[in-house]
Amino acid sequence: MKIYNTLTRRKDEFVPLEPGKVKMYVCGPTVYNFIHIGNARPMIVFDTVRRYFEYKGYEVNYVSNFTDVDDKIIKKAIEEGVDADTISKRYIAECKKDMEGMNVKPATRHPLATEEICGMLDMIGELIEKGHAYAAEDGTVYFRTKSFKEYGKLSHKNLDDLQSGFREIKVTGEDGKEDPTDFVLWKPKKDGEPFWESPWCNGRPGWHIECSVMSKKYLGDQIDIHAGGEDLVFPHHENEIAQSEAANGKEFARYWMHNAFLNIDNRKMSKSLGNFFTVREISEKYDLQVLRFFMLSAHYRSPLNFSADLMEASKNGLVRILNCVDKMNDLLKSAAGEALTDAEQENEKELKSLVEKYEAAMDDDFNTADAIAAVFEIVKLANSTGDENSTKAYISLMKDTVVKLCDVMGIIAEKKEEMLDSEIEEMIAARQQARKDKNFALADEIRGKLLEKGIVLEDTREGVKWKRA
Repeated sequence: MKIYNTLTRRKDEFVPLEPGKVKMYVCGPTVYNFIHIGNARPMIVFDTVRRYFEYKGYEVNYVSNFTDVDDKIIKKAIEEGVDADTISKRYIAECKKDMEGMNVKPATRHPLATEEICGMLDMIGELIEKGHAYAAEDGTVYFRTKSFKEYGKLSHKNLDDLQSGFREIKVTGEDGKEDPTDFVLWKPKKDGEPFWESPWCNGRPGWHIECSVMSKKYLGDQIDIHAGGEDLVFPHHENEIAQSEAANGKEFARYWMHNAFLNIDNRKMSKSLGNFFTVREISEKYDLQVLRFFMLSAHYRSPLNFSADLMEASKNGLVRILNCVDKMNDLLKSAAGEALTDAEQENEKELKSLVEKYEAAMDDDFNTADAIAAVFEIVKLANSTGDENSTKAYISLMKDTVVKLCDVMGIIAEKKEEMLDSEIEEMIAARQQARKDKNFALADEIRGKLLEKGIVLEDTREGVKWKRA
């Protein structure tokens, strides 16, 4: 298995720190509103990475935080006249709903910044003791970037080029800095803001320190994979490396993975451009499985353009897979035979080669686009070779393979049995009776009323079937 490592800028063979185990940290959202589809991409991508490791037999310890103290959260709280905790708890709950809708598995741990303050104080104190950090007169604590000789190794930025103060790492209250590139570890409280006591001042942590502390607590000093969106490479992940390695005295993460940006209609997603969508808004138009399928239709390191046309194409692709599994389930109702025929054994060889093609794509830096293409080839094989004459063993093999490979990507290929309310069932039965009585006008009328209620009927050789519109 090879992973493109942002640190080395090449595909590196994956060798875990501990055989059979993967320690993985993924930066989570700041919870001040509903998550947008840009937040959704790393959630879906790295959930798929996790799922594939598990498919390969690894035990994965997957940690993803919620930043529940931040300027945006405080601003939202002031606007609503509530405390910051009310805002963060509300949107953590809403985020989890969206994650469930996208079939993103809960992390092994979802730590909260506000619950890890003691660990942050300890690490900051250790950095000061080792000469990597210092407190200004107002109580602000800064990391001394010049004390960490490898600063810039992830983003490949030269520290000398940052001396004038790189805009991305400038913060308010910089007067106490020794150097313009130093960044905040702890900052004094402002009126109306939540704060915690510290040896330096009553205040709250800087953004970067929380991930270093959470990763250390729940995964250890060293981890296999650290991941997030490419916008986090600098300064966030760069600063995490500096903090963690300065404090712990060892390499922080072996592999750094970053997904590319999501654009909308070929423009960067932006509230000011009016092309900003939340996952919740998308869920009103599409099943979130379609959003997940869309996100995985491109390689995670490739910029992805979101548009209605591409979402419709993803919906159609997903339906193609679902219909195949439905067909296999229908065939299983009457199929017999527990052993493959000679012809089916030949098809099984082709199936195995397609599964190998799928795994080769995923082993090559998690190329989900090519993996999906392999699934479509399996669907084509199943549709063209599975019929009323096929054995139960063969139909089960085809169906189970499609379902399993889709599950690795978090795609639910087998529809759950859905119960209809009694009124809908009575209308379907009435239409069936009308057809028997050759009262086709009434049958069509009932069909139209069902369609208005979002129920589509299909008349097949096996009888009437229904689905949601």
